[in-house]
Amino acid sequence: MKWCRFEHKKEIYFGIFEDPFITKVIGTPFGNYELSDERYKLEDVKLDIPVVPSTFYAVGVNYINHVKKMAKIRGIEGIAPKSPDVGYRANNALIPHNETIIIPKDASENIQYEGELVVVIGKVAKNLDKNNVWDHIFGYTIGNDVSERNWQSNDRTLWRAKNTDSFKPMGPYIETDIDLNSLRTIIRINNEIKDEFKTNDMIFGISDYLCKMTKYLTLYPGDVIWMGTDEVPQNIKDGDIVEIEITGIGTLINPVIKE
Repeated sequence: MKWCRFEHKKEIYFGIFEDPFITKVIGTPFGNYELSDERYKLEDVKLDIPVVPSTFYAVGVNYINHVKKMAKIRGIEGIAPKSPDVGYRANNALIPHNETIIIPKDASENIQYEGELVVVIGKVAKNLDKNNVWDHIFGYTIGNDVSERNWQSNDRTLWRAKNTDSFKPMGPYIETDIDLNSLRTIIRINNEIKDEFKTNDMIFGISDYLCKMTKYLTLYPGDVIWMGTDEVPQNIKDGDIVEIEITGIGTLINPVIKE
């Protein structure tokens, strides 16, 4: 099932997408809901981000191929992380499918995409284990972890390198029924494939992260965990169109402009 959030006549609703229609939902996917008798064509509404998280988590360095290739570029030994560590991102940076990524005028040319699988939590989660972790996942969506690499290297924190307004496209849908091992991530710039990789080929998997995280913190319905990227991301620039496709979920598309 594909869930979405959409705007119609300046109001925002949850909906269920069955091509080519979105059925408006009364209620929330994280609680009680029912289908309304209102249906809209996709072109007649504006998609919003599929969920507004109370907390926005992000994983880094989670694909061994990425570790090795980045190490080779830097002339160092590629060493995989020894534990599943997680960071945070900011909601102000979130934008939906088709909205514009805006590069600040004082940013360098080193602005890069990162195509990521996003886990959406469905139930309050604390002290999860391998037996119950999957029961607490509502579904999966797509994220583009846009990053300004000079700021990332030189600032003391990631406050602007990762969290500048518009740097976190997410969507277009939350898919609740997928086979993780069948997924592939395909990244295109201006219709040209730049990267392609097996989405679930992670150093630490989703269950590893959720079990570790919930030893120390509580996850709530609607929280999101971005699971990292593979390959070596390339620069994006003014005028580009960035597409992040994850098979079985959809394609997140965003144009790029520079101030």
